[in-house]
Amino acid sequence: MLEFISEYGQFLARTLTVLVFIWIIASLVFSFSKKARSADHFEITHLNSKYKSIKNTLFASLLPKKEFKKSMKQAKKEDQRKKKNASSETRKRIFVLNFLGNIRATAVRHLRKEITAILSVASSRDEVVVCLESTGGLVHEHGLAASQLQRIKQQGIPLTVAVDKVAASGGYMMACVADKIIAAPFAVIGSIGVLAQLPNFNRMLDKHGVDFELMKAGDLKRTMTMFGKNTEEDREHMSEQLEDTHSLFKEFVKNHRPGLDIEKVATGEHWLASRALGLNLVDTLMTSDDYLMQASDGADIYEVTCTVSRTISERIAATVQSCTERLFFSWWQQDRNSRFFG
Repeated sequence: MLEFISEYGQFLARTLTVLVFIWIIASLVFSFSKKARSADHFEITHLNSKYKSIKNTLFASLLPKKEFKKSMKQAKKEDQRKKKNASSETRKRIFVLNFLGNIRATAVRHLRKEITAILSVASSRDEVVVCLESTGGLVHEHGLAASQLQRIKQQGIPLTVAVDKVAASGGYMMACVADKIIAAPFAVIGSIGVLAQLPNFNRMLDKHGVDFELMKAGDLKRTMTMFGKNTEEDREHMSEQLEDTHSLFKEFVKNHRPGLDIEKVATGEHWLASRALGLNLVDTLMTSDDYLMQASDGADIYEVTCTVSRTISERIAATVQSCTERLFFSWWQQDRNSRFFG
């Protein structure tokens, strides 16, 4: 065991050295680069037209040429009829956003801009659908993402969250804000809990005669540490912080989904959506594809995507961060023997 810890410590030291070197290079690139960041780019995709194009392509291959031309003429007449009626009645619009989460919920950078754009044009008769995939991560980052979704509800615009794969921990914190949560039957839902864990190398450092000095002003400025000696008081304080965060998490979920038995579901446990439905964690079992396809008959659906441009140094830093997250998250996953944490 001690041999493993020693090898892991050496591996960690080498990894940190490489990362520091890359950060230095990134800083130098940033210092010498005078290229201004270009404006954010918004891409709007009319999904009705996309669905229609796919349908026509299939029909063109499956139907005899005569029958295909006939169906196209009928479709054209139907479109003209809808355009005439559009002047007398405004058609509902559905704005679709995609949120692919990570530990730091970095996609919130795009999400906040997309929501700001939508709120400038949407009304209470419209709807926003967020296709969410997140295993959770840092509390404050996912808290900000949930707050962005609250902006939609504060404007009186219906909000639907669609979960095809996973909305766990911080991901569920985001999902619970919605007026309606739909989920694929085998999507992972829940994990309303808080987790903190870290290795401690103090005994290994002691064995090799390495001192670790930690200076602080304020007794609670830093408690648990990877390299110093952790006391029972340190552990107790950390435990109190986790309990307090968990309490706030439960309160947040309960406020947005008052029908939940919060004590029953806030154990940190997760469920597949088929079981989560009975616990009132989700409202309907359905994939995002089915939901949008069904809605396309009575609404215009627009997928809104914001691309935030980055400088060279930011791209290098993002690559380093991604590699670091992947490295430690992989170790963390093996330790928990689970597909998600938080």
